[in-house]
Amino acid sequence: MDLWPWLTAALLLLLLLVQLSRTARFYVKIGLYCVLCLSFSAVASIVCLLRHGGRTVDNMSIISWFVRSFKYVYGLRFEVRGQKKLEVDGPCVIISNHQSILDMMGLMEILPKRCVQIAKRELLFTGPVGLIMYLGGVYFINRQRARTAMSLMADLGDLMVKDNLKVWIYPEGTRNDNGDLLPFKKGAFYLAIQAQVPIIPVVYSSFSSFYNVKTKLFTSGTIRVQVLDAVPTSGLTEADVTTLVDTCYQSMRDTFLQISQMPQNSAIKEPGVVPAQ
Repeated sequence: MDLWPWLTAALLLLLLLVQLSRTARFYVKIGLYCVLCLSFSAVASIVCLLRHGGRTVDNMSIISWFVRSFKYVYGLRFEVRGQKKLEVDGPCVIISNHQSILDMMGLMEILPKRCVQIAKRELLFTGPVGLIMYLGGVYFINRQRARTAMSLMADLGDLMVKDNLKVWIYPEGTRNDNGDLLPFKKGAFYLAIQAQVPIIPVVYSSFSSFYNVKTKLFTSGTIRVQVLDAVPTSGLTEADVTTLVDTCYQSMRDTFLQISQMPQNSAIKEPGVVPAQ
């Protein structure tokens, strides 16, 4: 039996659905995003292995080059302010808000040299994506085992000073698209104080004008990115963590609402702090 007529009919039906249904367009674009991530990860892994031979933070420049091309497929544009503030010579902790699977594009758009990320351990087992993250020097944390996570963070504090690394962390701990920031977890701030390195907050505007899972919206759009002034931790101790969290949270929330053009009284009204994981 010849399958080509059926395949052609299915493709035409899919194209018709994409044209008529916003929900269909949404899932097609999400599916394409997943395909891009898998295929580009496989290709980038080969390039990284040929170029550097294994796991190293230097592979991040290769990964960044691949991921930055995604924005052209989706018609996304980044307006970045203060990017030079990330070009510090020494180690630091970079924190940013976390909204969706599209955050990877925003991260790679401004990723500084010698910068690694903290990610949940489950991502290590996502095929080519997990492989390329491993090759890029990403540190994986088992969030179900607090002692293991704390031990890794302690080791990372020593390593980032020794190897002059920048560490990128999402202090909200999970994706959040409610139009505001979630309370911050304390892990990133303990790490910065332990290593006595500055914290550099990075804020991305809300994606809601072009990407919304609930309404199945996914169109082209502009993402505004604001890099804030570094917050020093020299001389601070663990007793100062709560104050440090509140300071960073409030400045990032104010900036988020401003660049997202949202009212200042939306959602969470006071800076919240939850225990470190």
